[in-house]
Amino acid sequence: MHVKDYKDKDYNDLIELWEKAGLPYKPNGRDRRDKIAQSLKNSSLRLILAYDNSNLIASVLVTHDGRKGWINRLAVHPDYWHRKIASTLIAYAEKILREEKIEIFACLVENYNNASLQLFQKNGYIKHEEIIYLTKREYPDV
Repeated sequence: MHVKDYKDKDYNDLIELWEKAGLPYKPNGRDRRDKIAQSLKNSSLRLILAYDNSNLIASVLVTHDGRKGWINRLAVHPDYWHRKIASTLIAYAEKILREEKIEIFACLVENYNNASLQLFQKNGYIKHEEIIYLTKREYPDV
């Protein structure tokens, strides 16, 4: 497996990966090609792609706000599940954040996604029952 940063030419392969992995996405909103390109202009955000030879097999979005790092959009192609690729990408994301002097790593897992919850807990993440997540959106696909 080798990793590289996302480039615009990778968009179609990325969307195909997300679909095959069952990762929900907003193709008319924040996950549009131009929105991803715009987001990646922010130096504190990286979209990492993992390959087996020339086949895209996984992705992860790594970002931070200067004090807390976030691991988002972790997806692994189903043909590569149960091979520790997700754990490897989590460790890689944490390495990126450590290089930015970030010491708190966080992720958000939807309550129905037991596989992701177990994955992150297995990798040392602690579930906080006392945190309530709120959002306000300009439109549903953002």
